Amino acid sequence: MNLGRMLMHGGQRADGALITRPRLYETASRIAFIGRERRYRELIRLAGVRPGDRVLDVGCGSGYLTGLAAEAGADALGVDASEPMIGYCRGTVGSASCRFEVGTAQALPAGDGEFDVVLTSLVLHHLPDADQPAALAEMRRVLRDGGRLLLADFRPPRSRLVRHLVGMASGPRMLDDPHARLARLAEDAGFTVTDQGHLGFVAYVSAVK
Repeated sequence: MNLGRMLMHGGQRADGALITRPRLYETASRIAFIGRERRYRELIRLAGVRPGDRVLDVGCGSGYLTGLAAEAGADALGVDASEPMIGYCRGTVGSASCRFEVGTAQALPAGDGEFDVVLTSLVLHHLPDADQPAALAEMRRVLRDGGRLLLADFRPPRSRLVRHLVGMASGPRMLDDPHARLARLAEDAGFTVTDQGHLGFVAYVSAVK
């Protein structure tokens, strides 16, 4: 059993994979993603999150990025399809500026133009390819005109040995370079890509509606 299957624990669905062991996931993330705090704070900066912004974190997982958005002064909503994850977020993310709801990227529980910023990190590779355009269309729907989008996904390591270990732990899907895929998804959904790059283990694309 690889690490991905351990974390999902029966959470594989036709419309994507669910992480259903939140404490194990958070522990694994702290160990595997060295420098996570610095890089995720940089993602918040790259997304242009400002005090008073309404921010949506799609596929929020343990709520880590959602909490950082709230620390930056935003009113943040984290959405995840995993009920155990949302329960974990509600019990551990101690900010009055954060709230969490169960929902999928393909059918976000939010109104049209409700948010100034939409973020998603290490989520899109969990969705089937056929569902990813629907997820981007939903992100565009809930953003106001001129709103900002930041897509971030796992950037495969350069070392052949580390790539082999990652492939054993998580499967081949996390070994592709996501830059072109993320930019294409954003552009096909009607966004204008403004920047792209990488921060250690994370590749990102930022765009505007």
